[in-house]
Parts: sequence; structure tokens; C-alpha cells
Amino acid sequence: MLRASLMTAILILSIISANANALHLNPSQPETAFSMQAFGATTIPIGYYEYCKRYQARCARPSGGSYIELTQQRWTEIVDVNYQVNRTVKPLTDPEIFGVEELWEYPKNVGDCEDYVLQKRKVLNEMGYPLGSLLITVARDAQGGGHAVLTVVTDRGDYILDNVEQNVMLWKDAELYYLKRQSGSNPNTWVSLVQN
Repeated sequence: MLRASLMTAILILSIISANANALHLNPSQPETAFSMQAFGATTIPIGYYEYCKRYQARCARPSGGSYIELTQQRWTEIVDVNYQVNRTVKPLTDPEIFGVEELWEYPKNVGDCEDYVLQKRKVLNEMGYPLGSLLITVARDAQGGGHAVLTVVTDRGDYILDNVEQNVMLWKDAELYYLKRQSGSNPNTWVSLVQN
């Protein structure tokens, strides 16, 4: 009994610590918000720009809605898709896979963070999730390295699907410094997540 209580206390402290650290990484974002705030239009990542040159039909699709209602079934689907893609795609860098610094591509069995995001977005969109609720998000990880995750915008907040973290979590619980993401009204417009 004492051991279970101790483990519970450690878990609670680690969650509080993670939350404090994640919020500290994003001083522009309101601490109590369930959804991230955007601060106007910004530049499109070069990897996304080149992806759209190769996949023009995919980038020409409308947003179809800017959020989903988060039901128990949808939560299960989101968690399952995150798990399945993370389990089936092995992490490698673009230089290791393609011999170039940056190339966003659908992974066959290996990929880097953007490739995981593209695959998760594709699978969820094919399941009926509107593109406007599946936003490619560019960030820096806790060590300062470039990273990309998929943000699923719901009526209960913005949830992060990450290839490094197996748990789907509310945006402010992830140890990420968010830089920019697609706009929910137009996936080809990107918005800043940092207030200048």
C-alpha cells in the first residue's frame, strides 16, 4: 500500500514538473488555454513547400473543418493511429534515407519526424478527420533540436501526436517549444505560435 502511494506521488510530481517545463518553453502561449493561440501568418517550411510541389493534388484539398468533436471513439482512433505509425516506421534522418538535408515524404518503413506526421495525417484524414483539424506543427524539442508533430484540434483542446512520445497529450503537456503550424482554415497558410 505504501509503495503504491509512493508511486502515485512520484507520478503526480513528474506530471506537474513536465507541465511546468512545457509551459515554460512557450511563454507566448496562455497558460490556461486548452488550444494554442496563433499570432498571424508566417513563412511556410521549405520541406512543406517542396512536398506540395510533388503532391499538388494533396495540397489543393480544402480544410473541410477546423476541429473535431472528441468522442471516446475518436480518442481511441487517434491513440491507435499514433501507436501504429510509431510502431511500424523506424526512425532515420533524411540524410540517412535520401542523402539530402530535408525531404518530407510518406514513409514506407523508415522516416524522420515530418514523415511520421504526414503518415498520421493521411491515415486520420482517410478515416474522415478534416484536414483543418490535422495540423502539421513545427517545434523545437527540449534540447533545442528541430522537430515536427501532428496537432489534432478538438473541441477539448489541441492534442499532440509525436513519434518520440508514445502518449497522445494536450499541447501544453508536451516538452516542446512550438514555432508554427498550418492554419485550420487553409492548410497551405502557416501561422506563428510565437508572439514577437
